[in-house]
Amino acid sequence: MSTVYLKPNRDRAVRRFHPWIFSGAIARTEGAPQAGEIVRVHADNGDMIGQGFYNPHSQIAVRMLSSQQEEIDRFFFENKIASAWQLRQKIFVEKTATNAYRLVNAEGDGLPGLIVDRYADFLVVQINTLGMAQRRQEIAAGLQNVLQPAGILERSTGAALREENLQPVMRTLAGSEPPAALEIRENGLRFEVDLRAGQKTGFFLDQRENRQWVATLCQDRTVLNGFAYSGAFSVYAAAAGAARVVSVDSSHPAMSWAKRNFELNRLPAAADDFVAADMFQFLRATTLPFDFIILDPPAFAHRQKDVENAARAYKDINLIAMKKIAPGGLLLTCSCSQPVSLDFFQKILFGAATDAKRFVRVLGHRGHAPDHPFSVYHPEGRYLQAWLLQVE
Repeated sequence: MSTVYLKPNRDRAVRRFHPWIFSGAIARTEGAPQAGEIVRVHADNGDMIGQGFYNPHSQIAVRMLSSQQEEIDRFFFENKIASAWQLRQKIFVEKTATNAYRLVNAEGDGLPGLIVDRYADFLVVQINTLGMAQRRQEIAAGLQNVLQPAGILERSTGAALREENLQPVMRTLAGSEPPAALEIRENGLRFEVDLRAGQKTGFFLDQRENRQWVATLCQDRTVLNGFAYSGAFSVYAAAAGAARVVSVDSSHPAMSWAKRNFELNRLPAAADDFVAADMFQFLRATTLPFDFIILDPPAFAHRQKDVENAARAYKDINLIAMKKIAPGGLLLTCSCSQPVSLDFFQKILFGAATDAKRFVRVLGHRGHAPDHPFSVYHPEGRYLQAWLLQVE
């Protein structure tokens, strides 16, 4: 096994279990490690501080797997998967009426670059690091042994692949191909998902608890769900007794999908409750008296260089919503842009409220669901924010 030696005083974060070592922290390598190889990591004084995947093509040159000397083999990955599964079993037992959740959340479960989501009897795997990609068959075998799914679909796509010198992958790793339309249950509600063509791995599992939060607040309210995608927030609101729910998304197929999810749950809805339109334009133009607005846009910032433009977009959409919402109305506003910090997003909301000239109070703040854990040593794993505001 090859060895990576760190520069003086660059081992502190790793000793504190941060899982990333950037290329600038490496002093030298011994043994000519290949891209994707597992390497030992040593401090400048020679102390071994762990093992991880090595990739000289990435800015994150080493992604840590272990803080000790141990075999990183098929059984290592299978044990990590089993540990992650045991945690989810405690959270999502059958009585919760939920059969779709994240099974492995990358660094949050000690498996950097690996996402595994469960949808009923099928698993969707997303691999974003070279080291994990080289071990996809070991991962698939571990998943089969631990969970015995009907099928495992790998859906590795997105800009992050380029940073690891990887190509997109969409293929069945084991078992049966998932159906084009798969029905899942979430808190007793029914949703249709497309594991191959849907957003993320098929559904926004990370917003589960926030959807339930909305459901406790929207009875008899007129709700606008912006950036609605397949209408999950809308279904929760309608099932909880909202007076009316209007869903808006720029995608025509998404709005058709949202209609099907209403039908699955036998919820009444008019044809004009599903609007295929740009949310910014719709919100500026509408004269409907909404007293609950939900804003869950796609990530406006994927990298630090995107933050300035993202801030303008977040401020714009929240400013319009604050101006339009009925007095005393509720606004659930979300950001899934990891580079936009908690403090910065609050400042954006402050600026929007000031310009809207409305008195706005914070009723609550939440993040992603507990099946999306992140390490306390790795704050970069936190990305989702959901702020509940009241606008007087």
